[in-house]
Amino acid sequence: MLAGPTAMWAAQEGVPPKHGIAMHGEPQLPAGFDHFAYANPNAPKGGRLVFGVIGTFDSLNPMIVKGIAVPQIRGYVFESLLTRGRDEPFTLYGLLADTVQTDDARDYVTFHLRPEARFSDGHPLTSDDVIFSWQLLKDKSRYRSYYGKVGKAEALDAQTVRFDLSGANDRELALVIGLMPILPKHATDAAAFEETSLAAPIGSGPYRVSAVKPGTSVTLTRNADYWGKDVNVNRGLWNFDEVRFDYFRDSNTLFEAFTRGLVDFRVETEPSRWATAYDFPAVRDGRVIKDTIADHSPPPSHYYIFNARRPLFADVRVREALTLLYDFEWINQNYFFGLYRHSASYFAETELSAYMRAEDEREKKLLAPYAGEVRADIADGSFRLPVSDATGRDRETLRRALKLLNDAGYQLSGGTLKRRTDGQPFTFEILVSTRDQERIALAFARDLKRAGITPTIRVVDTVQFDQRRLAFDFDMIQNRWDQSLSPGNEQTFYFGAKAAENQGTRNYMGVKSIAVDAMIAAMLETRERSDFVAAVRALDRLLMSGFYAIPLFNVPDQWIARWSRIQHPENSSLVGSVTETWWQRP
Repeated sequence: MLAGPTAMWAAQEGVPPKHGIAMHGEPQLPAGFDHFAYANPNAPKGGRLVFGVIGTFDSLNPMIVKGIAVPQIRGYVFESLLTRGRDEPFTLYGLLADTVQTDDARDYVTFHLRPEARFSDGHPLTSDDVIFSWQLLKDKSRYRSYYGKVGKAEALDAQTVRFDLSGANDRELALVIGLMPILPKHATDAAAFEETSLAAPIGSGPYRVSAVKPGTSVTLTRNADYWGKDVNVNRGLWNFDEVRFDYFRDSNTLFEAFTRGLVDFRVETEPSRWATAYDFPAVRDGRVIKDTIADHSPPPSHYYIFNARRPLFADVRVREALTLLYDFEWINQNYFFGLYRHSASYFAETELSAYMRAEDEREKKLLAPYAGEVRADIADGSFRLPVSDATGRDRETLRRALKLLNDAGYQLSGGTLKRRTDGQPFTFEILVSTRDQERIALAFARDLKRAGITPTIRVVDTVQFDQRRLAFDFDMIQNRWDQSLSPGNEQTFYFGAKAAENQGTRNYMGVKSIAVDAMIAAMLETRERSDFVAAVRALDRLLMSGFYAIPLFNVPDQWIARWSRIQHPENSSLVGSVTETWWQRP
């Protein structure tokens, strides 16, 4: 309940404070709701959950560019003003803040903090901490492009903060600020913030970092005095007394650790392993359970990324030709038991996808200033990814690929594809870091050799792979983007022109397109869901038309294997299972 100067100011604004905010429309859940439907409010507390993670780490700060952090600790240790409702595309409900207030234009957003909010050291969380966090993150974090859009922030009192968003033309920005992690001003060294550190951070979240083995594991312990344990959005969440992240060098070692009970669960992404490897005794006698859980968001999709900064891949005809040479049907049949799917869309299997859909009038209007940027067959929905005969020797796709390569200035000579101008062979490096990536690369190399292309497959460890990926120091890599039902500002991080020049972003391919930037801006300005869908589809068409990446496969459902002492609610969310809601069987 607002009181004093804050209540007076809220009344002057003429807009009532609310318990939540949706990107489009209104929140589904009413004020005062008891708990999320995908959480069990009666879940027992106690026990331990061990995650298995591939790779290593050298920092506990997930907000900076430098180093390799432990991103998973953000929700456990650091909290935000609002938190996501996982049954809606993009709706936030009060966490550190009990109300949020904004106008129809979203030219400002005001948050009222819960008076009981505390950091793990017992220090009260106030408006000063919120403003400090914003100032620090807009100057010294990987999210500076988001928070830099804010005009100013001011404390109306110790529990109320107002952000000026006028001029940003970004209706998502109010929600982005709502998800900003809040750091303790009294316990954060702003001068050293950008440096990697393994010192245990202080946050307001339900867990504290209690132990760190550099590069090996991070242990979190539940804070018995956690201020927010009775807040409705937390009921049924954060049930384990201890959560540990154990790191492994490769997926095979991680899988072996799981079979021995050293890791409590795994999200499986390898179909052949899902189909054949889960036959060890613990599965047969019921101690390990396999769950297939529906996920209604865009499925995690894997791609081969062209580094279009390289002259070899600057020509879209070359990129399309190599897309034709990737034989999904053979790989899916021989490696993946036919369990994978194939889509050209970056938002596959949702209403946001433009693949196999003709553009509507809204999309045509958005794309009208950028004539020629979208291919005709992608605009009318007739474009299809190549479908081979699954023999590994499909002649039709080879013929089409060689025609494109010939048009781009290459020709076959003595079984080798060479550039006509100087006779240089067409060759490049595929950078991989796991055995599964290497296996797919070898199959792709076989297909490329039929066109006279002989790639080099370079296997490096995870650390070197991440370093080269972040520095854009590669010809081709395998990558995965996880998209949501409400894509927004992160798309500038993935595909924006400015991000193409900034190392540490995820615009790995080097997309630099005013049309792409314009569609992202249109997404952020929309007020109605239908207009938003049109803008996302228009973006999807532009990305598909650029052939910046070769779609490899996507996983249709969540495949989760868990030791039976680890339990989860019967109801899953719109985005599948949420590990924060799990518990250990007493």
